[in-house]
Amino acid sequence: MWTEGSIRVRNSTFHYWVKHYEEPSEDFGIDGGRISKLMLKRNGKTVYNYDRGLDVKPTDEDTEIALAILIKEYN
Repeated sequence: MWTEGSIRVRNSTFHYWVKHYEEPSEDFGIDGGRISKLMLKRNGKTVYNYDRGLDVKPTDEDTEIALAILIKEYN
């Protein structure tokens, strides 16, 4: 299932796309969880991307906070 939305952290607004499942995946999920794909963009630039593996690491603290919130909600 895909979920799309926006999240605000301090002065940053992130647009996100998350592909998550009902059951976790040790092979493809973030930390063995339910999220297999997650992209965060800020101002049109990809600041984090996970597509069955880490492609783009979080670029700063605000991105890390947004990522932690989404992982808590969907993973």
